[in-house]
Amino acid sequence: MAIAITLKSYLDSHNVEYDTVEHPHTVSAVDSAKSAHVPAHQMAKAVVLEDNSGYIVSVLPSNNRLNLSWVNEELQRDLRLATEPELKQLFNDCDTGAVPALSNAYGLKVIWDDQLRHAADIYIEAGDHEHLIHLKGRDFQQLMDKLPHSVISAGKEYSRWVYE
Repeated sequence: MAIAITLKSYLDSHNVEYDTVEHPHTVSAVDSAKSAHVPAHQMAKAVVLEDNSGYIVSVLPSNNRLNLSWVNEELQRDLRLATEPELKQLFNDCDTGAVPALSNAYGLKVIWDDQLRHAADIYIEAGDHEHLIHLKGRDFQQLMDKLPHSVISAGKEYSRWVYE
């Protein structure tokens, strides 16, 4: 598949320059970063959350863990992880689990981690488990700038962080 149609259309409509990076099949964002030989802190992963108010996607560096209580506090919500069937429905042109960090392309609300703000380059899932999209950090920030952001994750050394 290389790039999900919705994601490609979104990037093209915003005149964003990007390229793709092929890598062996992986099942997690941090493994994708390792496999593609890109810095894990520049690989943005997406964690889909939901509550009675709907879905929101948290975007954070792949080598961090999401602090759900921080997200809930920041947004004044009671979020929990979305299920795999929900992911299939929300991202119907993507392989299950290959959720692109630019989930606003799918009309979803997004909150992203401030730790991604100053990265020179950003890599995201392309919609399958064998390709990444590489874009300049400034372009990523321009696409995300009007969306809520905060420190919502921390390194894996903190065992109380719940979602990888």
